Amino acid sequence: MGLKLAVLAVALLAATSVTRGADFLQTRQLPDGSFAERGQPGYPQLTAWATLGLTAAGAAPQAKALTVKYLVAQEAELTSATDLALAALAERALGQNVDRPLARLRAMERPNGSFGGLVNGTAWSVLAFRGNGSTVHAATIRWLLARQARAGGWSWSPRGAADSNDTAAVVQALRSVNVKGRPIDRGLRFLLRFRNRDGGFELTQGRASDAQSTAWAVQAFLAAGKAPPRGALAYLKRLQRPDGSFRYSARYTTTPVWVTAQVLPALARRAFPLPG
Repeated sequence: MGLKLAVLAVALLAATSVTRGADFLQTRQLPDGSFAERGQPGYPQLTAWATLGLTAAGAAPQAKALTVKYLVAQEAELTSATDLALAALAERALGQNVDRPLARLRAMERPNGSFGGLVNGTAWSVLAFRGNGSTVHAATIRWLLARQARAGGWSWSPRGAADSNDTAAVVQALRSVNVKGRPIDRGLRFLLRFRNRDGGFELTQGRASDAQSTAWAVQAFLAAGKAPPRGALAYLKRLQRPDGSFRYSARYTTTPVWVTAQVLPALARRAFPLPG
């Protein structure tokens, strides 16, 4: 009974942290439906992230119709595969038909299977298509698998140095198309290289733990059907501020809307793509 009560207490604490984080995000919605950092204008990428954070928390923007209208209106200014995929995921989470952004995304697919020639953009494109139940071509899966570094991780671009965030994104993308086994196991082992004694994860070695890298790592393990690394969720909860937002790290408080939006899926134990 004692163990069950302890597990229940942990679950309730996580739920409280998620709810408080979602409540904070709601306060940062502007009259046009976008989301913004305090004193700054809204922009589509941040609005998409806030939408995904709220969705993972089991909520939605208070002015949902305005957020949909804003995101759709801003699609034309999005030119990278990553940004288009992010917008498609957010619009899909709000119940919007995403055939238009996905058609633009599909037009970026190269004969080798990559999207825009970048690992990051290709991973997010996979997540966007799978989030809509759309087909991902075998060439795309092969291309991502071939970009795995000897150490087990992935980078932003084919020739870049592997980092924790891109590795976590690719792991989620590959799991969304049911890739299992050695590539995933190697990716998770690589991620553990970035875990610090405080329970958090860092973007690259030597940078110190931060909330977003920790959240990405947690999501990668969840996507693989494994428990989050020990101490990672506790690290995230320690970064929550009285207003419900999350610090970037123990040392820095910056871009709280963006940070909170990316932390919430991990605390809610949801990997990408989120169910529609």
